[in-house]
Amino acid sequence: MTQETAAELPDGRRIIRWTFGSPEGVTAEVLSRGARLQALHTPDRDGRCANVVLGCENTADLFGEAAYFGATVGRYANRIAGGTLPLNGTTHRLATQRGGHTLHGGPDGFATRLWDGVPVRVGRRAGVRLRLDSPDGDQGFPGALTAEVTYLLGPDGELSLTYRATTDAPTVVNLTNHMYLNLAGEGCGTVLGHLLRVEAARYTPVDADLIPLGPAESVTGTPFDLREARTIGGRITEEHPQIRRAGDGFDHNWVLDGTGLRRAAVLSHPDSGRRVECLTTEPGLQVYTGNHFDGSLTGRSGRPYFAYAGIALETQHFPDSPNRPEYPSTLLRPGQEYRSTTVYRFSVE
Repeated sequence: MTQETAAELPDGRRIIRWTFGSPEGVTAEVLSRGARLQALHTPDRDGRCANVVLGCENTADLFGEAAYFGATVGRYANRIAGGTLPLNGTTHRLATQRGGHTLHGGPDGFATRLWDGVPVRVGRRAGVRLRLDSPDGDQGFPGALTAEVTYLLGPDGELSLTYRATTDAPTVVNLTNHMYLNLAGEGCGTVLGHLLRVEAARYTPVDADLIPLGPAESVTGTPFDLREARTIGGRITEEHPQIRRAGDGFDHNWVLDGTGLRRAAVLSHPDSGRRVECLTTEPGLQVYTGNHFDGSLTGRSGRPYFAYAGIALETQHFPDSPNRPEYPSTLLRPGQEYRSTTVYRFSVE
């Protein structure tokens, strides 16, 4: 485990970087800015290591278009329609972004904050625990919230992310990590040739603003049927109005089968042999295929990111759940503890 200053902000505060893992296996880099996974180095079938997480070398990019890359997003990941949060008979007005909706907790959400972190070790696993105090009224959300995320990486290449949160007043919580994966290596082309499997028989169609239309629908007979591994490119080039609506790709929530910690998805890259299995306790998985990357961001590889340069597998509760009583609840009350776990198992096949 190493700890160093990654950058210094104009006000003198420092962005800290923690690096941990096995030199011969998987290693991770985590930044205090947004409690983000900045890099993850993992070997291919020939033992050659590459960073498989998209990220920018220029720290200033973290304040702009790359704000979500690898970040812990909240207080509410994904979208809340119209920035409207009804709770206990009161309608709270949230901070909004383009389109008048609240995305990933608002324009100054958790991805923009400096989290406090400490190194941790649990058995053979090492990592970092990060904490953020969010005051009552932060981005319009009620209740003072204390959030925590712990990254732990084992010698077997298993990266676990454990989230916890408590509040002093009723509020909503939905935390996730927004890393983009490219198992060929960061900056090495697109993910269109990757194979993706998602353990879900239903998904939630969206409107033009990517707000769920209502009840979940069956994936049967649609490009969203990923119950068997399919190439991403093969699926998103199919003619389907939901694919076109999301910008010629996926930007949708899948309703995961089962409960408890179980497999949500498997992503693999046949050429390198790299494979990652995603497990989660969450009810949903947002899959976003980087449809809107336009080359304006340059990665740590020195190469620009164009469309489909990476894929995000965001374990989560459903978008707009506070306005959809039929969806799983995201309500957190005083005396309760929000807990969520997601595990990424990296291997070679």
